[in-house]
Amino acid sequence: MKKLLIASRNKGKISEIKHTLADMGYEILSLNDVPGDEAKKEVEEPAMTYEGNAIIKAMTIGQRFKMLDDTGLEIDALDGRPGVNSARYADGTTEGRNKSVLEEMEDVADDKRTARFTSVIAIYNPETEKVMTCEGRIEGVINREPKGENGFGYDPIFYVPKLGKTLAEITFSEKSLYDHRARAMEKVKEFLLE
Repeated sequence: MKKLLIASRNKGKISEIKHTLADMGYEILSLNDVPGDEAKKEVEEPAMTYEGNAIIKAMTIGQRFKMLDDTGLEIDALDGRPGVNSARYADGTTEGRNKSVLEEMEDVADDKRTARFTSVIAIYNPETEKVMTCEGRIEGVINREPKGENGFGYDPIFYVPKLGKTLAEITFSEKSLYDHRARAMEKVKEFLLE
């Protein structure tokens, strides 16, 4: 059985990817499954785009040991911030980052709170040394307060009008149909089937 390495330690992200690719016939591993110091080394993300960071991670991790992603929240009222710096924005905790965004957005009118999540997944094939990328997006607005216990990261403050809920309020099966990573993963599945 072929192995697919998800270059992440984020348990929420790993669960979503494993769920989406469960029927693909791959043994799916994450950096949590790889022993040794190489798996613990952080990869710098100096690129100014999600695609650029995903490719850097794919090439770096792929050469070390095949599938990497970069995801970010873009808020229009904040000129696209936190963007590619989403994982490193403000305080180091999820709650701190969400609190910081809500404080920055405190005086922003409801009709100006538009935002989107973008996810770019890069797949590196060490045999051919080629990289392929797949992108997914979801549009929404920044809620005035966190809501929901599901999901991770900015999910509790990202409200999706079409669903009438934040990403942290939807079920796992709903998330696997609608969110940005799910949309990128569908393209990944098509690629892997080819």
